[in-house]
Amino acid sequence: MAQFPLIPTTDLADLGADVRQMLDEITADLGTGSRAYTGECRPPADIVEADDHIEVTVDLPGVPPAAVRVAFRAGVLLIVGEKAPSQTTETHAYHLVEREFGRFARAITVSGAFDLQAARATLRHGELSITLPRLAERRGRLYRIPVEPDSTSES
Repeated sequence: MAQFPLIPTTDLADLGADVRQMLDEITADLGTGSRAYTGECRPPADIVEADDHIEVTVDLPGVPPAAVRVAFRAGVLLIVGEKAPSQTTETHAYHLVEREFGRFARAITVSGAFDLQAARATLRHGELSITLPRLAERRGRLYRIPVEPDSTSES
């Protein structure tokens, strides 16, 4: 089951460095017209657990794939990106602004062993879908070990 405990302090430095590195990559990849220079947003996410995988879905309308990075380290799924505001050429008087823009970083702690080589992240129609396939659990299974006679002793 996906969990939301505190991240151990020993891992915070590594995760912080990972987030900074991914944000720097996004800054380098995006042109000035598709950047959010200020602001911070927290896109909503759903986490669904099945027997053979964990599926994470994050709402990212208007965010291009170049503005998103996904990584996994020490049981933590990192989703980092930047959502730029809509570009307008005219001066407008806004009456209501509820949509969030800016950089975001989500750290989701998940438990279990995953096949990270088979993990997939897809951004389609404003939804980022991440699938983490589970590795088959081997702990707790009964393994039979055959008992053979000692070939060096006489019966």
